[in-house]
Amino acid sequence: MSTQVRGLLASGFGQLRYEPTAKRIRAELGGRTVVDSTRAMLVWEPRRIVPSYAVPADDVRGELADAGAAAPPADDLGSRLPDVFDRPVLDPSVPFAVHTAEGHAVDVPGRPGAGFRPADADLAGYVVLDFTAFDAWYEEDQRNVAHPRDPFHRVDVLPSSRAVRLELDGHVLAESSRPMLLFETMLPTRFYLPREDVQAELTPTSTHTYCAYKGQASYWSVSAGGRTLTDVAWTYNEPLHDAAEVRGLVAFFNERLDVVLDGERQDRPVTPWSARD
Repeated sequence: MSTQVRGLLASGFGQLRYEPTAKRIRAELGGRTVVDSTRAMLVWEPRRIVPSYAVPADDVRGELADAGAAAPPADDLGSRLPDVFDRPVLDPSVPFAVHTAEGHAVDVPGRPGAGFRPADADLAGYVVLDFTAFDAWYEEDQRNVAHPRDPFHRVDVLPSSRAVRLELDGHVLAESSRPMLLFETMLPTRFYLPREDVQAELTPTSTHTYCAYKGQASYWSVSAGGRTLTDVAWTYNEPLHDAAEVRGLVAFFNERLDVVLDGERQDRPVTPWSARD
């Protein structure tokens, strides 16, 4: 019997997972390099969908102090990805302080609770670190944003001539036959459209988010048929190299509106960004 690869990737979500990296990993705090390691690992705690960096304790400058055993989170904490895993997963919005592996929280100098020592023989001597607790991270000499990059996560951007129409309650928001399609591991296809193919009025918001693979996104709200969807669309004005081809284009959350692709209405995917209006 054959096995779908997606199932293999997701089958380990309930386990503590790790992968060594050959990259030099550094972190800065207060203008000083406080982590510098060529022995780093990527660690995914159970139900976590993005990794954290883990380094030998000796590669962290300053004294580390255990802060006590971590309490397990509630079983229903997290977001549903029903086509990926049968339990809620912990996306990056769930704080580092929520630990699903056995172990002890660790105080890093100047950052209480910013470390975690897993009770696992394969990770003995390593400290998992909170990405958000430090001012800057570097893989070799390149700045990294949002979270560590996953070597098993891929972004592909392809030009297409497929007919794409985006609707809200029957009102057409955008229509294009020249979209750029962004395919990203474990996520729905995103349709990036030229601004001139967007019929709805886009109202900029103050929201910005960061993706380790695509960079900083700026958001738009859209109104149609008496409804307003806040932060339903976004643009990468200065994307990272993986997403360079979507520069200045507009994408919409297909979780929160209707996509008609080549004349066929698509099902709305269920992700952490699903309807909240």
